[in-house]
Order: sequence, then C-alpha cells, then structure tokens
Amino acid sequence: MTYTIEKVTTLIGARRFGEHVARIGFILADSRSLCFPEETLFFALRSERNDGHHYIPELYRRGVRNFVVTEVPFNRETDYPDANFLKVVDTLEALQRLAERHRDEFNIPIVGITGSNGKTMVKEWLNQLLSDDLFVTRSPRSYNSQIGVPLSVWLLNEHTQVGVFEAGISQVGEMAALHDIIQPTIAVLTNLGDAHQENFSSKEAKCKEKLKLFRDAKVVVYNGDDELVGRCVSELKDLKGERLFWSVADKRAPFFVKAIEKKAQTTEVTYIYKGEEHRYSLPFIDEASVNNSFACAIVALTLGIGADKLGERMRQLEPIAMRLEVKQGRHGCTLINDSYNSDINSLDIALDFMNRRPDHQGRRHTLVLSDIYQSGMTTHELYEEVGRLCRQRGVEKFIGIGEELKKHAASIKLSEEYFFDNVDELIGSDVFKQLHDEVILIKGARRFGFDRLTELLVRKVHETTLEVNLNAVVKNLNRYRSFMKPETKLVCMIKADAYGAGSVEIAKTLQDHRVDYLAVAVADEGVTLRKNGITSSIMIMNPEMTAFKTMFDYDLEPEVYSFRLLDALVKAAEKEGITGFPVHIKLDTGMHRLGFDPRKDMEELIKRLKRQTAIIPRSVFSHFVGSDSDDFDDFSARQYELFRLGADRLQAVFDHKILFHMDNSAGIEHFPDRQMDMCRLGLGLYGINPRTNETLDNVSTLKTTILQLRKVPAGDSVGYSRKTILERDSMIAAIPIGYADGLDRHLSNRHGYCLVNGQKADYVGNICMDVAMIDVTGIDCKEGDSVEIFGDRLPVTVLSDIIGTIPYEVLTGVSNRVKRVYFQD
Repeated sequence: MTYTIEKVTTLIGARRFGEHVARIGFILADSRSLCFPEETLFFALRSERNDGHHYIPELYRRGVRNFVVTEVPFNRETDYPDANFLKVVDTLEALQRLAERHRDEFNIPIVGITGSNGKTMVKEWLNQLLSDDLFVTRSPRSYNSQIGVPLSVWLLNEHTQVGVFEAGISQVGEMAALHDIIQPTIAVLTNLGDAHQENFSSKEAKCKEKLKLFRDAKVVVYNGDDELVGRCVSELKDLKGERLFWSVADKRAPFFVKAIEKKAQTTEVTYIYKGEEHRYSLPFIDEASVNNSFACAIVALTLGIGADKLGERMRQLEPIAMRLEVKQGRHGCTLINDSYNSDINSLDIALDFMNRRPDHQGRRHTLVLSDIYQSGMTTHELYEEVGRLCRQRGVEKFIGIGEELKKHAASIKLSEEYFFDNVDELIGSDVFKQLHDEVILIKGARRFGFDRLTELLVRKVHETTLEVNLNAVVKNLNRYRSFMKPETKLVCMIKADAYGAGSVEIAKTLQDHRVDYLAVAVADEGVTLRKNGITSSIMIMNPEMTAFKTMFDYDLEPEVYSFRLLDALVKAAEKEGITGFPVHIKLDTGMHRLGFDPRKDMEELIKRLKRQTAIIPRSVFSHFVGSDSDDFDDFSARQYELFRLGADRLQAVFDHKILFHMDNSAGIEHFPDRQMDMCRLGLGLYGINPRTNETLDNVSTLKTTILQLRKVPAGDSVGYSRKTILERDSMIAAIPIGYADGLDRHLSNRHGYCLVNGQKADYVGNICMDVAMIDVTGIDCKEGDSVEIFGDRLPVTVLSDIIGTIPYEVLTGVSNRVKRVYFQD
C-alpha cells in the first residue's frame, strides 16, 4: 500500500515545505536500512545519543526525497530542491500516529503479544500455525519497541488477513502508545518475568502496564495459574473481551491443560477447550516451549483453526532461530556465543546449556561475562546471584568485563577469576592469550563489543607485500562515472577480496566516495565488511543456502537465480521472522551460467514472489556475454531485448521501483544507452580496461625482496627437476614468493620475468611453494632490494598474457598471506 505525500501530511498533522509529487510506500527510521529511496519517508528521530536530522544530507544524496523533521533545513531550497519536508513537533509521535492511522484501514483480526519472555516464539509459532489458511503479517524479528511497533504495523497491506505483533515495554507509560498502534482484537500475555523491573515500583505495577494492551480487545489470553496476573486482570475496569486463560490447575479454565506427558523429544498435551477434550504433540520438551504452546493453541482455535488441524500443525512446529551459537575455537576451545543480550534469566539458560553440553575431553568451563543491565535487582544481589549460578552450573574460570563486575568481584567466589574494564584490556592480557582447551561461554551486552573476542586474526609476517593505491581506485571510479548518467546508480564489485586488493580498505574508500552498492561473492565476505564498519548496501552474488541467517543478521542482499534458491530463502526468512528482505533477481539472457529464463520462468517466478512477504525484489539484472568486444554486438543486442522482456514483466506486477542493471565495466563505456537504473563496475575499478586490456590507473603492485644472491656456474641447474640449465655463469637471486602466494608456476623456466631495479629478471627453475629464483646477471642489485612482480612498471596484463589467462585470475590469485599495504598520494 502507498499513500500520497499529501495524505501523509494530513494523517500526521504536519506542516509541509516543498510541493513535489510523491507516493510513500516505505518508512525509515534508521538510515543504514535504506533500500527503496524513491518511495521512502524518513523520520528524523532524536535520541540521547543521536539525531536523525544529521543523516538528511546523505539520504538525500542516496535518493530520499521525503522527510519528517522537527526542524526544516535553512538551506532547503538550494541544497534540497526536490525534497518534501514535513515539520512536526515530535517525529516519534508522528511515526506512531502514521502507523495508527494505517492500522485504522484494516478490519481484520490483529493479535498483540506482550510479556517478559516468549513474545517472539509465540509470534513465530502463530505464523507457522496460521499461514497455511491465512495471509499473516507479523513483526520482523523482535520489532516490539516504541519505534519497532509502528514499523511493524506499517507492513499491513491489502493482502493481510491477520496481523501478529509484539509489544515490549521497559517503563511506565509506554504501553498506551503501543496499544493505540496495534489495536489488538486478540491480546496475549505470555508471562510476567523480571526483565526491566528496575523501572517499575513493583511487579504488580509492571503487570498492570502490560495489561493495558488488553483494553478494547475482543479476546484476552493469559496464564490463569499466575495469581498476580489473574488478580490484575480481574481489577481491569474497562476489560470487555472474552477471557480465554489457560490453566493446569483450574478445571473451569476455558483452556484446561488436563495432562502433560514428556517423552524423549516430544511433549503430549491433553487439553479441554470450551468443554471438548483434544490432544496435540509438541516437538519440544522444555517448559517455556510447552507453556508458550498453550497461548498459541488458544489463539489458533479462536481464529478458526480446528482442533484436528491444530494437532497436525503442532507436530510440525519448527524451532525459532536461536541467538546462542556454538563454534569451534582456536587452541582446542569450543565457543558458545550468546552475546546478543545479557540478563540474569538468559545467563542461567546459557550456563545450563554449557553445563549439559557433552564434552568427552574433560575441558574446563569458562564464562566471559559483561556487566548486566535491567535486572530489577540491586547490584549486590545481582552479582551474588551470578556467582551462585556459576558455582551451580559448573563454571571453573570467570572473566568479568565492566566496572560493576569489577566492583563486585568478591561476589563471584570461584577459584579462578579475572576482571577487566573493557574488551580491549582483556584482549591485550595474558589471560586472553592463554585460553586453551576450554569450553567458553561468551555472554555480554552488545555495547561491550564482545564479537571482537572471536574475530582476532593471527598477525601475518611476510616480506612479500601487495601495495594498493587508493587514489588510483578513486580515479578509476570517477573515470567510469564520467561515462554514466548522473541519475544512474553504481555497484562496485569487491568480491574475491576486492580482486585481491583487500575488500575492507577498498570498501571504505568506495563508501567514502558514495557508491550505491558493494557486491561480494559470498556472505562471509559481506560479514567481514560489516564488522569493519561498512554500512553501504551489499549484494551477495553467490549466496549459499547455509548462510541465509548470516545474510539476515548482517543485512546482506542475496542474488536469487533459481526456484530452489528462492524457495529455500523464503522458508529461511519466514523462520527468522523476516519480512520485506531485499533480493536481486538474476535473469539468464545468454551466459547460460545462472539465472531465470525470461521466456519460460517469469510467470512462475512472479507467482512465487507474490504469494509471500518474506523477500522483495530490489533489482533485476543480467550479464552481457561479450560487451568487451565489438564482434558480439548483435548478440548483446539480443541479450538486452530478452532482459527487458523479463524485467518489464517483473516490474509490472510490483508497485515499488525495481532497479534494472546489465552494464558491466565494458558495457558502461560501450553501451551507454543500456545503463538503465544501475551499472556494475568490476575490473575497470582496479585499473584495467576490459575492452583494450590496457592499464588505466594502476591499483595493485605486488612486491617482494631479494633474500639471497648466489653465483652459479654455467652448466649447473636451478631448482627442482633441473628444468633450467644455465648457459653462462650467472647471478641467481632467491625471492620469498611462490605459488602459495599466487605466483603462477607457468612463469617458471624463463617463461616470464619480474623487475629488479627496473630491469627484467627471468624466473629460472621451477617456481616453488614459497620461494622463486630469478636471474639477475648484469643487474646492479643486492640482498634486500625490492622486486616488482607486477605493478606500475610491469602491468598485470603482461603476466596474464604470458600464461594465457585473464588479469582477473592473476589479481585474485594473490594469497591472503601476502600482507596488503595501502597508501594515498
């Protein structure tokens, strides 16, 4: 659904500056999540640590033209000539009001879920139970805050038959706004725990705040065995809805749990609902899952899912994606990474997991813990409880991070304890260096940066280096931009570690120069960029099915090229609670490598895309087979026509703008009329013209040094297998580079050469794994002198021509053990 900018102005009661036509289909509160600028309305939210108004210039440059602000830029007409600014008193209230008015458009069942724990599980299980019969729109992930709830409710559209939304609160007064946005017809309270207790005068006060979600609901669902909840519900004066509580003790309960039978991997539940007895089998045995299943059952039954169908679907419930991960660590360690959040309840669960995890090696159990926030306890009580849990759960070594833990070190009471102010201090300590043969639970609040503990790399020491000229990258970038229309977007290819140049530094440079997209091959490459501060949009060109969760977690947008990949991605996204995740549809127009057939597959592709909401096409693209040669121009023309056939059909069935792109480096220059919405810059960025094979501004120079000089008489051989017999007395230099570094063995035995002090030096003998020998007879050189393998004076294309390959292979073949050195003139 979309709204005109005039309608939005009215709905939020704003004063409008700018009279530009616009339709709004997407709302944005975090500039890093921008995906569809053409139809995006950005709310410049203010917080204690940030101000969304600061991101307006960058968003405008990236194509956003509609902003909700509290202050209109004084230079609006000159710097933002095409923008609409909607001025309000409070941008958060405006965001919430817009979502509330959007919710008013729907007369459908809406489920609102609150509680201290279990909200996400109940939401996702309800989706699994209902989605075969009803089109469900639900909160993405755990979007349950004052900002997350309006963003979630905005996702309601004309196809929605039932909405399922979480509502989380941390202090008094927050639920009223969330209630008005969600307006639940069915309200669910999962449980009442201790999270965020410090902001409430009592547990009863927190319960009453949560129960404000129940107001005006037609049905309310809660645990009738919780005495406090039951009492607070009975005291609600304006509660009009039917009370469908569950109980294992009260036979009069609308949902009476008659029996719970736990088996090895399943739980059998016998229940009586409104006088009729039924059963279901749940594929989980933990208490939280069993209790959450009661709430799910009541809601599903209320929405018309019969008892028999409910039983079938309960058996098929899948686990919700867990944030706790187990990874193999270095030095014989196993890492249990649960650093998503930190509270006393989740700590106990994680410690229990570690304690029960089989370990036949008898390794020590170690806990790395940060300060805990929002516990509802005094700090003394909190860390006394932490120490008690550690002792009960078999922790032998404790590593605490944070000022509060340091203050309460005496509360832990373990034989081996260490305390640090921050993660950097731990990383630099002997304690960290000596971790070995341990099972390590990493548990901390996000603000402490615990992810760094599992990401350290061993420093590589090697006399061979790849020098990367970042100024040359920028010059090549601007050269190709000069061929492009101003409105055409640009994707820069930095897969294969940026063609060997090192993706992180190249990405930082490109981000500084405001490219629209970065593209890598696999998800791990994208994760590396994200962990190094890259916020630009990132495409994954070769997505692996084992990496779906990684892509969701790090906002990495995959290419989709087959129905098998499409279906698997949709299933994974739905399991994670993802909606509207951007993907890039690949069409096969003649490469016959990967992609959908524009002539045969479009109808089925569109059908599958339209029947789900987990993913959404951000772009559609294809590859020219021969844009680097005039000989293939006729074939390229046919490819372009075929691409437009499929791409236009896809765009016709979606309201939002889908970006079209087909031009690569050669195509940008050769086919300017086919640039469309976006182009992909690859080899040209790294200093090689793919049409002429000539060097532009050279980016990468591979260098090494002379290790040793040796006089070798004529008639002697050099290297393995005596492949080179010297015809004269010679001076032979050994250099610390071999085929393990990326030096191709086909250059051996005088088939290729390098440069020593600007002069050619043939490779003699077979190139070894770590060392090569070169003939420096007659060259003025000494040990320690520099040797250029390729670079400014010896173009990489010379090597690629010698060995009969393409520059791509030489550049990407440079090993990761070769140290990258970056410089700017």
